[in-house]
Amino acid sequence: MPISSVLVANRGEIARRVFATCRRMGLGTVAVYSDADAAAPHVAEADAAVRLPGNTPAETYLRGELVIEAALATGADAIHPGYGFLSENADFARAVLAAGLVWIGPPIEAIEQMGSKVASKKMMDAAGVPVLAELDPAEVTEAQLPVLIKASAGGGGRGMRVVRSLGELDAQIEGARREAESAFGDPTVFCERYLETGRHIEVQVMADTHGTIWAVGERECSIQRRHQKVVEEAPSPLVERTDGMREQLFEAARLAAGAIGYTGAGTVEFLADERGDFFFLEMNTRLQVEHPVTECTTGLDLVALQLDVAAGGALAAEPPALHGHSIEVRLYAEDPAHDWQPQSGTVHRLHIPSVLTEFDLLDRPGVRLDTGVLDGSVVGVHYDPMLAKVISYAETRDAAARLLATALHRAEIHGLVTNRDLLVRVLRHPAFLAGDTDTAFFDTHGLATLAAPLVSESDEELSIVAAALADAAANRSAARVGGGLPSGWRNLPSQSTHKLFESRTSGTHDVGYRFTRGVLSVDGHEGLELVEATPHRVVLAVPGERGSVRRHFAVVRYDDLICVDSPLGPVSVRKLPRFSDPADQVATGSLLAPMPGSVIRLGAEVGSTVTHGQPILWLEAMKMEHTIAAPADGVLSAVNVTVGQQVEVGAVLAVVEPVAATETQEIK
Repeated sequence: MPISSVLVANRGEIARRVFATCRRMGLGTVAVYSDADAAAPHVAEADAAVRLPGNTPAETYLRGELVIEAALATGADAIHPGYGFLSENADFARAVLAAGLVWIGPPIEAIEQMGSKVASKKMMDAAGVPVLAELDPAEVTEAQLPVLIKASAGGGGRGMRVVRSLGELDAQIEGARREAESAFGDPTVFCERYLETGRHIEVQVMADTHGTIWAVGERECSIQRRHQKVVEEAPSPLVERTDGMREQLFEAARLAAGAIGYTGAGTVEFLADERGDFFFLEMNTRLQVEHPVTECTTGLDLVALQLDVAAGGALAAEPPALHGHSIEVRLYAEDPAHDWQPQSGTVHRLHIPSVLTEFDLLDRPGVRLDTGVLDGSVVGVHYDPMLAKVISYAETRDAAARLLATALHRAEIHGLVTNRDLLVRVLRHPAFLAGDTDTAFFDTHGLATLAAPLVSESDEELSIVAAALADAAANRSAARVGGGLPSGWRNLPSQSTHKLFESRTSGTHDVGYRFTRGVLSVDGHEGLELVEATPHRVVLAVPGERGSVRRHFAVVRYDDLICVDSPLGPVSVRKLPRFSDPADQVATGSLLAPMPGSVIRLGAEVGSTVTHGQPILWLEAMKMEHTIAAPADGVLSAVNVTVGQQVEVGAVLAVVEPVAATETQEIK
């Protein structure tokens, strides 16, 4: 059946990716959007857009009947589910077909068979694909620990928990069920043996309705946080150096697809060890987030192939040969150094140098950007905090890693805390460059080290000096009187002018400077010379053992936020007022909301004695649960929220009076 207009039942980067291929193929595009996404780029780019009232996934993107109504109302004749949300929902696929629309996905029976990870493992075992045995949560023994709890109906890290002691098994199962219900509408979970240092290898398959099944290529996605992929690449360094492994993987993937009569794009995921032995994990009956690395190393547009297959087209007898190397990183609005806390707010600027294309194939060394945000986009609390996928392609793995690391290092990312520094450190790490990338990468090499700022302490100080001088230049340019005089100018020796800045990682910085007869003097930076200072650009001559070196700093201000970019590394600080407002102070022991979210459970009552690290309440934000724990031993003196309440970042959720404070009150 020919296709003329496609509705994408998804949002953000996913929708924009599918729209890009549709435009290249001359097809119409239709978007759906929640109230929170009304101003999102994917809405503006579509030929038509239909509102789904509400904000949460359950109210909007998981409402299949509303999505189908939107397709019929706009004249779309096909629905592409993207990845996530309804993409692996057999009932939705059945309803799409019943409405007379083309379903750009696999057969309903294949979705049903692979939709349950429990049932799919049994089927793959029967088909001769090696599997890890399922464990009944009620019968897990000490000898079987650690185990991994997984959501039967989904992926992406939701509903996944590692359990290392029997005492915490029941609580973790309940938490996993809640996450699975919230993300997928199905609370079913199961357990399997957890391999601490496995390699996550997956094979991209593509099958048509004429009996041809391609194993297009493998990807390695071993570097993960909370069981969600962070770095993906093709081909796999483990497979590259293991004789015969690629052929065995491809055969297993084709066997898996053939066993369920699969058509369209899908991914067969395996967990492998260093010897090259591998076990079936699951089959994702959809396009994967990391599909661009396969596109870059094959020259295939996988979305175009999905559309062709859905319209009845036939694949060639064999897929194209693999070439070069591609690496993708997921740029998240999150703070890896603080338990991966998701961030929300405005993305003031997102600019990645070396980008040759967006949502398209790379045929020469360069960077591809797939993103759902533009400058000024707002990242909310209802959806995944991924800002962009940044993908490099080069002839060799080392070249691809170097190209991507440099592009990220020099990227201008303003407004939100991200995992950019972590990504750059991973790409430059000797273990990564050696191809040693198992699922315990962050534990093995130290998350604190990998999440540390790219800029050194001394270089951060220079950047903050540049921020102070640019701020002074901005003040002078806006002055109505004496604008031509340099900031801090005195005709006689005097005290320095001081500006205060707060860095998220290094605390408060007091920059003192003065101009004496046109010469800059910065406290603590003897010999530093000012070459140029404008509101947006500062050039400093930095003294060294072998003479001075000029350093260029680009400076941008967003109210009190100042972002400084230079080859030394990115720096963001907030300008502090000269005098603080007493109303802004919070009581000692206050538990502040680290992110906007919804209170889903309380763990203690007012007046109860609590211990350091004891859970006080739980927040749900961006489809994940986050525990808010007591900062010290003490008494819970206040709880300011109730279950179901929405809170903003920085809100005082509760107050724990430390033991020392309560003892002092008793003495009085």
